[in-house]
Amino acid sequence: MAIPDLPRSERPREKLLSHGPSTLTDAELLAIFIRTGVKGRSAVQIAHDVISEHGGLVPLLSADCASFCQTKGLGPAKYALLTAILEMAKRFETSRAKEQEFLESPDAVKSVVSLNMRSLEHEVFACLFLDNRHRLICFRTMFTGTIDSASVYPREVVKAALRYNAAAVIFAHNHPSGVAEPSRADIDITQKLSKALALIEVRVLDHIIVGDGYQVSLAERGEI
Repeated sequence: MAIPDLPRSERPREKLLSHGPSTLTDAELLAIFIRTGVKGRSAVQIAHDVISEHGGLVPLLSADCASFCQTKGLGPAKYALLTAILEMAKRFETSRAKEQEFLESPDAVKSVVSLNMRSLEHEVFACLFLDNRHRLICFRTMFTGTIDSASVYPREVVKAALRYNAAAVIFAHNHPSGVAEPSRADIDITQKLSKALALIEVRVLDHIIVGDGYQVSLAERGEI
């Protein structure tokens, strides 16, 4: 059934405006993005199919252009639009984080880190440099590695902390395998960096590891 043939209360756009985005299914949200269907298939039906083909909404949002465009009704223009929307979401969360106290809102840290790192196919190590009120100065990717490792150099982290006049730092890196459990190497490099930064009186508040749909805090695990 075409979307215009549905009762107004069941149309995705009207449902969102009346009851808010949280009331919509993944397919309904995607249907609003898709906007129009093709002959014999509504935007909602296309949304259901594409989510199913990719194994869920998150894998779809992480897909590359070639994979995304395999579904009839989607193409490079839609992929460019989606990529722009995701980038705006990242910048919005990062900008909003600059106005928050991270110690009072650990979920805000995880949200910013996850948005920036969860869809990467290779391992990346980043630093969140904070001022003396623990507000975000800069989110900076420091090191990029292979699919399963990244070389992290304490000297470069110390130089960056001095450059941004940071009072504290939060580390973050992703596990492309999707499993966010910290390794012994993760804990060791955190301790090594903490000792290096302590020499210039910069505190390490946390190290967030990003997996597939969840994040692990070393501070919450008692490793910092």
